[in-house]
Amino acid sequence: MVSVLFVCLGNICRSPTAEGVFRAMVETEGLSNRIRIDSAGTAAYHIGEPPDRRAMAEAKNRGIDISELRGRQAKAADFEHFDYVLAMDGENYSNLVAICPSGHEDKLSMFLDFAPELGRKNVPDPYLEGGFGSVYEMIETAAAGLLEEIKARHLA
Repeated sequence: MVSVLFVCLGNICRSPTAEGVFRAMVETEGLSNRIRIDSAGTAAYHIGEPPDRRAMAEAKNRGIDISELRGRQAKAADFEHFDYVLAMDGENYSNLVAICPSGHEDKLSMFLDFAPELGRKNVPDPYLEGGFGSVYEMIETAAAGLLEEIKARHLA
């Protein structure tokens, strides 16, 4: 079983969208029994809350339901339970480095490293600035790259 954790700041916009998009891709490939998926935030702002209504609407418009997801905060133990811990931006990457136990640093990456064709490192936070559609598309591109990486590296 390969496990993936998507991480943003509050776990209500980018990371639950990534969880939903990636879960749908994994299901389409028939790999749900081989890949475990979750999301979290580096801050405790929205623990137990559903995703932002705008993120849910964007996902729903594209055929993905993320309404059942609930916010949680990333913790050091996540590095022991996940093979991939994927930060949505540099600030969250730094926050994750701060809680990463020694010996697990290789599990931490920037999510957009799986979409080099986008030419950027950070998924912008749409919470204050909007742009849920373009963020969704970035996430979709990186999720496809991640799935190809996992299939080639772990499931071949």
